[in-house]
Amino acid sequence: MHQFLPYAWFGGRCVPFAEATISVATHALHYGTGAFGGMRALPNPTDPGEILLFRADRHARRLSQSARLLLTDLPESTIHGAIEQFLQANRPTTPIYLRPFVYTSDLGIAPRLHDIETDFLIYGIELGDYLSPDGVSCRFSSWCRQEDRSLPLRGKISGAYITSSLAKTEAVQSGFDEALLLNSRGKVSEASGMNLFIVRDGVLITPSVDQDILEGITRASILELARDIGIPTLERAVDKTELLVADEVFLSGTAARVTPVRRIESTDLPSERPVMALLRDRLTAITQGFDPAYDHWVSRVRLLA
Repeated sequence: MHQFLPYAWFGGRCVPFAEATISVATHALHYGTGAFGGMRALPNPTDPGEILLFRADRHARRLSQSARLLLTDLPESTIHGAIEQFLQANRPTTPIYLRPFVYTSDLGIAPRLHDIETDFLIYGIELGDYLSPDGVSCRFSSWCRQEDRSLPLRGKISGAYITSSLAKTEAVQSGFDEALLLNSRGKVSEASGMNLFIVRDGVLITPSVDQDILEGITRASILELARDIGIPTLERAVDKTELLVADEVFLSGTAARVTPVRRIESTDLPSERPVMALLRDRLTAITQGFDPAYDHWVSRVRLLA
């Protein structure tokens, strides 16, 4: 069971979580006409009166862009302001996951995005490890990742996640932890809610943005960090057999952070993952505010006395 934070941002203000409710006739509930984000925040390990947010600017920008895909104006400044008030109200003492959500709040029945009311909310949960840090088992899903020509994949559109839900449940019910989706061209796209990386001969490789992936913020951070460290990187199409012969395979995402893949279907993967371990350790230090070189990736919110 999730431990929800006591307050949500709803209707332009912070209210008790139990009071943040919507009508059963809400348009987004029926048609998936919403877009969400996911952000991690944690108390500063050296100063509990300060909350650290990882790449809040990039998250706010992507959510604002996602809203534009729904023909809705949600300025980044509005998102930042709501998040700060949300954190001030909840005063978290443990690592948390924030879920900002812009959605069509109208009670109409026609599937449309014009002449319709929208709203914006935020709730949060306490969250440690979303997936096992020791590694997960994966299977290739029988479901195919959507194409950008049928769905705006540059945004986290809520309706798109029916495919992720089907793939995840298929994987779990067949004895695996996670699903890997191929795109319509048979190339590796992503996991149910994470981007994917492989390492071959010291080169860090990930499916490129033309492979129908979500342009993940953790993904972009890993690529930038790897290049700064001196690890060669490639963004390109990836075949499914490459995963089976890779030196390392791992997943990345805001919830999953950096999670190793230990087995794909019947193939056990190497247990030594030096590239992944280096990147994960460095990224952890950055999110905890211990790496001055990347302090600009961390936003700090001082809790009011």
